[in-house]
Amino acid sequence: MDKLRGAMDFCIRHQTVLGYSIVSLLTAASEWIFSSVVFKCPCNSMNMLYGSVFLIVPAFILLLLGYMVNARTWRLLTGSCPPQTRCSSSPWRTCTHYCNMLMPVTARASVAPLTWIAVALLRASFYECAASGNSLIKNLMCKDKEQECHELLVKIPCNEKLSKSVSDEFLSLQAQSQLIGWLLIASIMTVALISTCVIHCRSPVSYLQLKFWKIYSKKEWELFETKAEEHAARLAEININCFFEATDPAAFQTPSNEDWQKISFLYTFNSQEQYYSMIHKFVNTNRGNSVTFGEGDQCLPILEFVDEASAGESVF
Repeated sequence: MDKLRGAMDFCIRHQTVLGYSIVSLLTAASEWIFSSVVFKCPCNSMNMLYGSVFLIVPAFILLLLGYMVNARTWRLLTGSCPPQTRCSSSPWRTCTHYCNMLMPVTARASVAPLTWIAVALLRASFYECAASGNSLIKNLMCKDKEQECHELLVKIPCNEKLSKSVSDEFLSLQAQSQLIGWLLIASIMTVALISTCVIHCRSPVSYLQLKFWKIYSKKEWELFETKAEEHAARLAEININCFFEATDPAAFQTPSNEDWQKISFLYTFNSQEQYYSMIHKFVNTNRGNSVTFGEGDQCLPILEFVDEASAGESVF
């Protein structure tokens, strides 16, 4: 039992890393299935289009899926432009605001598509097919050679032995693909490390306060879910009883639409006010009447977890 509890604690502490690892493994497995079972290079003039589609389109689909399953995306968009009110009078300012908000979401959503591209490049099947039909690659590998070289190049994905007869001066298409793949992986890891270091260096709070903040966010959401279920059950019971008993309902306090809207804004940090969440800010500012919600303050990447406490919930 102690070992099981220890394993559970480990998973909870490292759930972000484990989540990314699982996504990467599933993406790599999917790429292997596609390249081994589905992908069949035509070895003709359609090589470029066919290989590029298999390399890029699945990555684009995974990027869109990453946006769809991220709770922060829907928290930002839901109710941002209701039909009864006009959207912001400054489209450029609104676009800039949303782009800044969605940058962290994009970084998270890019894990699966970048994994797909990197694994596909290491396996080389897609790149080899696409590159063999690319006019620039043809001109480089068949420079000062007869037309037969061009014809043989498009058939390389179907016959690896032809690679040696085309050009000895350039890396084979498979070697090119794998070289690009490793460079891509190294670049991603470097950018990720530098970004993480910069984000933590610019943190407005200390390491231990950040740990406390994460604990608070988790507990607040757990209590919110429990209280919301109890409140919804009581309201439902009152309404059902009144319906069947043909009576008028007694007064029952429930948050207004405006209250829900205020606590649903993405968290913004203010160094002059120490609020750990939008609910914390709401209850300490006269139910949000003494401050303006949704304007000013800073959106800091290191505090994304405040809005993602409910990331495990369904977003649709």
